[in-house]
Amino acid sequence: MPFTPFRMTLVAVALALAGCASQPGASQAQAQTAAPAPAAAPAAPAPATAQAGKPHVVVLATGGTIAGAGASAVNSATYTAAKVPVDKLLAGLPELGNIANVSGEQVFQIASESFTNKELLILARRVNELAKQPNVDGIVVTHGTDTLEETGFFLNLVVPTDKPIVVVGSMRPGTAISADGALNLLGAVATAASKDSAGKGVLVSMNDNIDSARDVSKLTNIKTNAFASQWGPLGMVVEGKTYWFRAPVKRHTKGSEFNIEQITDLPAVDIVYGYGNVPATAIDALGKAGVKAIVHAGTGNGSVADRIVPKLNELRQKGVVIVRSSRVPAGFVLRNAEQPDDKYDWVVAHDLNPQKARLLTAVALTKTQDTKQLQRIFWEY
Repeated sequence: MPFTPFRMTLVAVALALAGCASQPGASQAQAQTAAPAPAAAPAAPAPATAQAGKPHVVVLATGGTIAGAGASAVNSATYTAAKVPVDKLLAGLPELGNIANVSGEQVFQIASESFTNKELLILARRVNELAKQPNVDGIVVTHGTDTLEETGFFLNLVVPTDKPIVVVGSMRPGTAISADGALNLLGAVATAASKDSAGKGVLVSMNDNIDSARDVSKLTNIKTNAFASQWGPLGMVVEGKTYWFRAPVKRHTKGSEFNIEQITDLPAVDIVYGYGNVPATAIDALGKAGVKAIVHAGTGNGSVADRIVPKLNELRQKGVVIVRSSRVPAGFVLRNAEQPDDKYDWVVAHDLNPQKARLLTAVALTKTQDTKQLQRIFWEY
């Protein structure tokens, strides 16, 4: 099977990076996060060959598998993430120029499991800066798939714009046979360039589907159809054209009460996982660590073991917010079912999974600690 130009570019880059790795100090910058954001917001990078009349889409690269490289073409699951820089990704896919004027910017070069609140805040600020620039029509964020849904949901909460923001990744590195990154990236740029994408919140374009970043989750770690929502996709992108079938009803982006310009830090919110024979060890440790909230990823309908309930209530009496979520990938947690949430002054996460509930709790706590308001926020977002 012959290599496409995209794969040939990535193979060449992977080989070059592998060769440089043997030299002292070579390619170390590839593993580092971006420097702190400058005082003045930089202008959007200009496309190399801008064409009049086409939308300008900025690709913000953060690393991940879509920028990964394996040792051979058969390595689809064994590879090194965050190796290929954004200029090489874009140069390897000249078809993007048929859709939009595309420019790229390397924000980070890391695997997404290493994302922290710091990276989330830096990325959201940069997305917000670009969204405010009149010469930018859409933004694509390339991202590792492990925490892609979390970053997408965070941007959905805090970036106040109607301009399309699309998060994209891949399940296979560009060096692999049947790599999915090139088509995913083309679909993401097409989605970001489409006027029909405006006002629909942050989107995730993967495997031809267009999902709401609020709803979508990674459901498998091997197959290319890894991302899905229990409520279904919003639309599809086929051969560079978007097709829409529904729109999100939850609050997001421009309709959100949260704004990245007003958020300097995120309070400590952590997750405790429920399972048979679960001890209170994690809850005790988090309480001593001074967390502001705990998301309990319970079984079934957010169930909490009888021996755990008193521990959570003890922390609640000390001011720690308790959010009852579920480890089950579909459905939603019913308030006052399984546990008397009103009596305990707990919050339920509705249909948000634990990792997204953590983010919404952290963002909401920058505004209020009132549990009635926090519950409202979970219903609305």
